[in-house]
Amino acid sequence: MSNNPEKKGVSAIDFFCIGFGAIVGVGWAVSINGWMSSCGGPVPAAIGYLVALIMMVPIALCYCELVPMLPVAGGGMAFAFRAFNDKVAVLSGWAAFGAFVSIIPWEAIQITDVLGYLIPGLKSGEPLYTVAGSGIYLTTIVIGVVFSLLLFALNMRGLAAAAFVQKILCFVLVGAAVIGAVASLIGGDSSNWQPIYDVTNPAIYGDAAEGYKSVSHNSMFGGILAILASAPFFLAGFETIPQGVEDAGGDISSVGKTVVLSVSLACIFYAVLLFCFGYAWPWQEFAQPTAVGGVMTNPAAATMLRMLYGGGAGEALYWLITIGSIAGLFTTWNGFFMASANLLMGMSRGRLMPKVFARQNKNGIPVPGLVVCLVLSLIGPFLGAGLILDITSFSAAAFVLSWMLTSFSLIALRKKEPSLERPYRIPGGLAMGWFAAIVSAVVFVLLFVPGNPVYMGALAIKMFIGWLVIGLVLYLVSGGQRKGMSQEELKHGVFAVLDEK
Repeated sequence: MSNNPEKKGVSAIDFFCIGFGAIVGVGWAVSINGWMSSCGGPVPAAIGYLVALIMMVPIALCYCELVPMLPVAGGGMAFAFRAFNDKVAVLSGWAAFGAFVSIIPWEAIQITDVLGYLIPGLKSGEPLYTVAGSGIYLTTIVIGVVFSLLLFALNMRGLAAAAFVQKILCFVLVGAAVIGAVASLIGGDSSNWQPIYDVTNPAIYGDAAEGYKSVSHNSMFGGILAILASAPFFLAGFETIPQGVEDAGGDISSVGKTVVLSVSLACIFYAVLLFCFGYAWPWQEFAQPTAVGGVMTNPAAATMLRMLYGGGAGEALYWLITIGSIAGLFTTWNGFFMASANLLMGMSRGRLMPKVFARQNKNGIPVPGLVVCLVLSLIGPFLGAGLILDITSFSAAAFVLSWMLTSFSLIALRKKEPSLERPYRIPGGLAMGWFAAIVSAVVFVLLFVPGNPVYMGALAIKMFIGWLVIGLVLYLVSGGQRKGMSQEELKHGVFAVLDEK
């Protein structure tokens, strides 16, 4: 598999589009003004993403070495299994699975929200009910259900079909964002970045007498670090690449390199757009919540450009950015739909989860896993947007835990199996692995510590703990399937596909 360039399968370019498209979804168009407010301005937010690049590249490099070395579904779970044991593997895999599947209903919520802004009639009349202050309407439920079924049907055709659609959508997404950035630079002014850092605007942060409780920082350095509370969520997606690696064609080492390329370009992509959109319009007005009189209704970037240019040009830019944001929404939704099913299949092969999820149809498609993804996607439209922030924070913590364990897996495998064939060896070797492990461990701890800029909040912590409890229960339920099996036999279930190639 790894040295057969004639093998037909999903190409490195396809994998890049899967990874980059899964990372860069709709956030750049609908959440970017929120990033500005949470960090105290577009400049600290943009610098924050460049700082995140320093954290993310070493983590991505760990995947870059491990993916071509162990090209099986499961990603970090499989690496942890090989490096340690089933207990560490299930912790890594279940954390990653929670992060993956939380994004699926998130996207189902976002599509109804974005279309609701474009077609106001979708949310007319009284809502059926409310969840966390967000109204749920019959029309938005129907839209979310229909698109969930379409994505399920697409992934039932296999990774190659999903990757082809991903590539088209990825080009639309990037093209729209580039045009939006250029338009922002042409029509904007550097004075719009001012003040460079500020968390005292009552329209955004509340009354000064309350001590600006909506943010947990009071310096630009704190604002830069604040992006790390949500950056793991908005930079997650490169892990979708390892989940589909069994369908790779050509040189397998190039697939690993797409992991680093996708996350690096995503960090730069976000930073550039923050600088550009902050340049286009006074950022404090751009960041002002619509709930308290702000005019930048979602998609915020599209609305800002329509106001900046006005007339036909503004309307054209509005629709272009909106179409790009919808394309990005589907690239993320599609990428994690595929990856979640393959990750669940990988865990089930090692009997970490009930073995029914290890089943594939005659075309190698993990149907039971896709059905789980469909069910979770269908839940999204019934929940609404009120829980999005907490889902984002929960997912970020789950991703960081999985990244940390993957980094430690690289370190352990370098020592435990030094002779294992490594088509690609990361620069810096063990030092780079230790850097990735320590940085991700520090960020993970800070997510749970109140009062610091990275703190994820009490509800997100409860969601995270609850998810781990669910995973523990499923792991114990499948214990009968592991009874009498040694660690080597369990590992063989995960890695048997390598022996077949």
